[in-house]
Amino acid sequence: MENELKPFWTNIFDFNWKFGLFLILLLCIPRVVLVLYGNEIGNMQYVGIMMLIMAIAPFVFLSKYGRERIGIKKPTNNRWLIIALIIGVAFSILLYFLGETLYGNSYENWYNYIGKPYNIPKGIDEQSKLTIFGISAFIGMTFSPIGEELFFRGIVHSSFANSIGNKKASLIDSSAFAIVHISHFGLIFHNQQWEFLYLPTVIWVLSMFIVSILFYACRKRSGSILGAIICHSAFNLGMTYCIFYPIIAN
Repeated sequence: MENELKPFWTNIFDFNWKFGLFLILLLCIPRVVLVLYGNEIGNMQYVGIMMLIMAIAPFVFLSKYGRERIGIKKPTNNRWLIIALIIGVAFSILLYFLGETLYGNSYENWYNYIGKPYNIPKGIDEQSKLTIFGISAFIGMTFSPIGEELFFRGIVHSSFANSIGNKKASLIDSSAFAIVHISHFGLIFHNQQWEFLYLPTVIWVLSMFIVSILFYACRKRSGSILGAIICHSAFNLGMTYCIFYPIIAN
């Protein structure tokens, strides 16, 4: 019988919920710390290191069979790759309008706060803004979608699914994803001090949970982790656009 884990790791772990929990604790705790530090210094460069580690985790721990089991394979339904793209952009724009309606141009608006580390100069000309947007969009569409989807919808989801099934596993990986994102918005660094925004955090975490479920649905429907990566990448593209254009224009 083939094993999802490489031979070395089978002496230490079983590919089950305990392994999934181990991975969440091992990588998500330092990830949260690095994001909070990035918000404090206004620079997220160190977070990219965690995204890279998340991306390579399946290749460190899993056999070829295991990597196929978590969705690293050719899609079986290419139509869902297009649908994933539309879903991601649509949800990011919906979340922009929700934030603008509830919190306007305040720091309680999640996209306003998340946009701080971009350090976009006031009065920047359109060509320069387009250049910075392009660079930021490229980074946002590659590092976190690949790293987080290979991790959350890939190795973590499948390890839990081996124990409790796909539906319950999707609730767990989506909950972990959503809670981790409190470090991006919720526990915020404002006016040189830390502050926790109760209601905005609830809305943000619930939104991250829902979009995470959508990422999993795109993985399932497309037959490949690529569906989740594309949906996540499209979401980040829409979010970055909203930060650089309608929000900056306010």
